[in-house]
Amino acid sequence: MMRRRKFITLLGGAAAAMPVGVRAQQPATPVVGFLQPGSPAESGHFAAAFLEGLKHTGYVQGENLIVEYRWAEGRYERFPGLAEDLVKRRVMVIATGGPPATFAAKAATAAIPIVFIGSDDPIKEGLVASLNRPGGNLTGVTVFTPAAMWSKRLELLRILAPKVGSAAILFNPNDTANWDLNKMLPSAAALGLQLSFLPAVSDAEIETAFAGARERRIEAFLVSDKPFFTVRYRQIVALEARHALPVVYGWREYVSAGGLMSYGSSLTDAWHQVGLYSGRILKGEKPADLPVVQPTRFELALNLKTAKTLGLDVPDKLLALADEVIE
Repeated sequence: MMRRRKFITLLGGAAAAMPVGVRAQQPATPVVGFLQPGSPAESGHFAAAFLEGLKHTGYVQGENLIVEYRWAEGRYERFPGLAEDLVKRRVMVIATGGPPATFAAKAATAAIPIVFIGSDDPIKEGLVASLNRPGGNLTGVTVFTPAAMWSKRLELLRILAPKVGSAAILFNPNDTANWDLNKMLPSAAALGLQLSFLPAVSDAEIETAFAGARERRIEAFLVSDKPFFTVRYRQIVALEARHALPVVYGWREYVSAGGLMSYGSSLTDAWHQVGLYSGRILKGEKPADLPVVQPTRFELALNLKTAKTLGLDVPDKLLALADEVIE
């Protein structure tokens, strides 16, 4: 031990004796920021996917990379302060999960590259000039759901629960990238479903929506895939079980936690892509030249145990379509 301490002391002395010009040439370890709406407990696998993407470009946390994690823990109002903190930390890239985090980072810096997991239309929202040539300091991945995806989820609900006559979409009206709810009405009508919309902007309002479903004659729910709900997926799945209502989600994380069914792109894949882009930017590429990636693969996940609990028989054709079946 004494020999090791002596070696470290000598090494430190050698560094101190090194000419200033030589020391300045030593490469600094790059620092990237990770701005996420959830918490490490429920969103740690997204961080792991992000690190895996960085690893594919040659950057490994703790070896040649430092990652500054900032978790909003479901509180959107924390994003501006967290984003400003990352800017003060002088990170070289900021990776953001969802529109609220992205807009906070965009407001905090026009110079630091931002790689986002975005919404349906980043052009309309002013994040990029075009999908192929973003043109500024932002690029990333789109994952959130256009009206056509909601039509598919309604169709899957009809197949799995043919006796359901009415359903409600649970949404947060404060979401930055809200969509035109009325676009879903024709699809619902064609399937013989009466569709309503329930706003929720707090944990209490989510609870109230489920608790009052029977009184409102709501027989099933579809949950918005925006981050506000995603970070609360365990709470929502517990409400599904408590009130014995079939629910369709956008992400497989709900189904893994006990939810009935999900259909959408993969958040894990999206975070992996954000890691890849972050690494490429660290190597010198510009976000202005990196096209915004759009999902090409969509996953159907089913939880057979939950279906049985709800008294639903899963048709063979639905099982054949499923990418993941949890028994």
